[in-house]
Amino acid sequence: MPIPFHRIALFGKSLGAVLICLALLPAVGWAEGLRVESVDVEVLLHAPEDGTHWMQARPGKIPQQKGDPQTDRPIEVITLQAIDGNGTHMYHGMSSMWSDDHGKNWHGPQLDPALDRRTLEDGLIEVPVDMTPHWHEKSGKLLLTGATFWLDPKLKKHAPNGGSDIAYSAYDPGAHRWAPWKKVELLDSPEFHFARSGCSQRYDLPNGDILLPIYFGGGGNDSRHSAMVLRCQFDGETLRVIEQGNALSIDIDRGFVEPSLTKFGETFFLTLRNDRGAYVTTSQDGLHFAQPQPWVFDDGQPLGSYNTQQHWVTHSDGLFLAYTRTGADNDDIFRHRAPLFLAQVDPEKLVVLRQTEQALLPKLKNGFGNFGVANISPEETWVVAGRSRAKSGEPSLYLSRIRWSQPNAAP
Repeated sequence: MPIPFHRIALFGKSLGAVLICLALLPAVGWAEGLRVESVDVEVLLHAPEDGTHWMQARPGKIPQQKGDPQTDRPIEVITLQAIDGNGTHMYHGMSSMWSDDHGKNWHGPQLDPALDRRTLEDGLIEVPVDMTPHWHEKSGKLLLTGATFWLDPKLKKHAPNGGSDIAYSAYDPGAHRWAPWKKVELLDSPEFHFARSGCSQRYDLPNGDILLPIYFGGGGNDSRHSAMVLRCQFDGETLRVIEQGNALSIDIDRGFVEPSLTKFGETFFLTLRNDRGAYVTTSQDGLHFAQPQPWVFDDGQPLGSYNTQQHWVTHSDGLFLAYTRTGADNDDIFRHRAPLFLAQVDPEKLVVLRQTEQALLPKLKNGFGNFGVANISPEETWVVAGRSRAKSGEPSLYLSRIRWSQPNAAP
């Protein structure tokens, strides 16, 4: 049976309520005529009673396929996974939930055996993580891309110097099931011992080729990484690499991780996470990028986002960035990971327009360590996030609906 969600507007009331209405915040706009009309936040799930909570949650959409009775109307899918409250990165297999009425009712979440953990010969666990669903028009598939993690159940954390691969799967909307997860084949090189497309936004070209951002490094999760974009092809079954771009690196802590890609106008934009700050760079072909530069506001001050991912919110008439940052009365929040903000970007100057900033998700204890973005309709973009370390019964999964003042033609 689907789960109904009743929308209740409130300010300053219990977090257990289903909707936090942020529509009274100032609307933002920089491109002429474009504004965010409202931002509405819904609590979709509370943390289970088994000591886990929901993380790595991201939305995707399967557009209406006329003539196909299985997809005679759009389907929204959210992928997510439970994580143990004790330990670090102790993820369970991936679950998903779906709706065919624009999120009024949801089915799930349900763990899909095809996306579950696999036990390795040495007792370690390999699990798909950091996955992002995105519609692939050419194959007619909702393609899920991300990474794997090697977990050590004895240490209750990721395996020291453990490897990682690019994981992927495709969704069957008729059966509401995923295909068994596979791994992309890369060059047999030590630097690709740890190579992943975790927490990344990809971009699909008109011919169906996929521009997939990755980060890689030979020494495991805690080593120094470089970022790169791969050009891939997907035939509905197998995702394979046909070209790779230039490596982007920085000699600061763990280097560049969790890159996200979009295209606005004729330019590709890549945002990157670093332990000390957030960076941005551009490209004309989506593969070869300039040396990244730190994100700043239009007044020259640092953005203040660090050791946390950023993602693009792309409207056909304006480019936006979603991020967390310091300086928001949030020094008590781990890595300042709440509130989650949205602001418009000047695509020529590569700066964030401070006056357009507004909250997508409120300041909450422990914050939102990861989130995903999807354009759901011309009028609406969704941002979905799991709340870190939510206790049993506490709100754990949030959906923020961005409603636009004018139709969005971006994919």
